[in-house]
Amino acid sequence: MAQWARRPYADDHPQEQEAPLSGAPWSDPDHGDTGAEGEPAGAGAGRRRGRGSRRAGGQTGGSSFPSRAGREEPPQDPAERARAICLRLLTGTARTRSQLAEALRKREIPAEVADEVLTRFEEVGLIDDEKFADAWVESRHHGRGLARRALARELRTKGVDAAVVDEAVAKLDPDQEERTARALVDRKLRSTRGLDRDRRLRRLAGMLARKGYGEGLALRVVRQALEEEGEDVEAHFWDD
Repeated sequence: MAQWARRPYADDHPQEQEAPLSGAPWSDPDHGDTGAEGEPAGAGAGRRRGRGSRRAGGQTGGSSFPSRAGREEPPQDPAERARAICLRLLTGTARTRSQLAEALRKREIPAEVADEVLTRFEEVGLIDDEKFADAWVESRHHGRGLARRALARELRTKGVDAAVVDEAVAKLDPDQEERTARALVDRKLRSTRGLDRDRRLRRLAGMLARKGYGEGLALRVVRQALEEEGEDVEAHFWDD
C-alpha cells in the first residue's frame, strides 16, 4: 500500500509558529524584511520566499523609502509662526501683551519679530491691556470678592503696566468694595458659630485680608457682623 507523506503545517505545531515582527518602522508588508546582517527576518523566512526574492549586487530586494530629511518642509517664516501662536492663544481668552511676548520668547521667536507682530495686534485691537485690566477687575471682584489690593497684585503678575493697573482698580467703588466684604463675612459667619469671639474675629478678618481688604475695613465689617449676632466686640482689636 502506498504510503502518503503528510506535510506538517504550522497549525499542527503552534509552538513552531513565528512571532510577528513588531516595532520595525521600516517593515513593508509587500516586500521581504531583512535582519541586521542582511538575513531574512524570522526563522525559515528564506525557504518560504526563496523563489520570490531577488538579489542584485549583494543587496536584498525590498522597497526603498525616501529619507525623513527629504520629506521635511522648509522652516516656516518666524512672523507667520508668531501670528499663528498669538491667534491660537487669543482664541476664547483675552491675554496681555506681556503674556503673549513671553509665549513667543519660549517658542524662540526673534525679539524684533515678536515686537513687530505684537504691535500690529495692538493696532488692530486684538491686544488691549486697558480693556483686559477693566474686565479682570470686574470679573474677579464680583466672582471671587477680591479687593483692589489683590486685583492690582494679580494684574501686575500678568505684566500690565502700573499706570493701567492703578486706573483699572480705581474704578472699583469703595462702597461696593465694602458691600462685597460684608457679603463675604455673612457667608462665612455660620461656619464660625461655636467658636469663641476672638477666634471668630481672627478667622473672618483673616479671610478678608487674604482677599486684599485692608485691616481697618476688615475689622470694621467683621465687628458689625458679630455685633448683629449679639457678640460684644466693642473696642476689640487684634490680640496675640
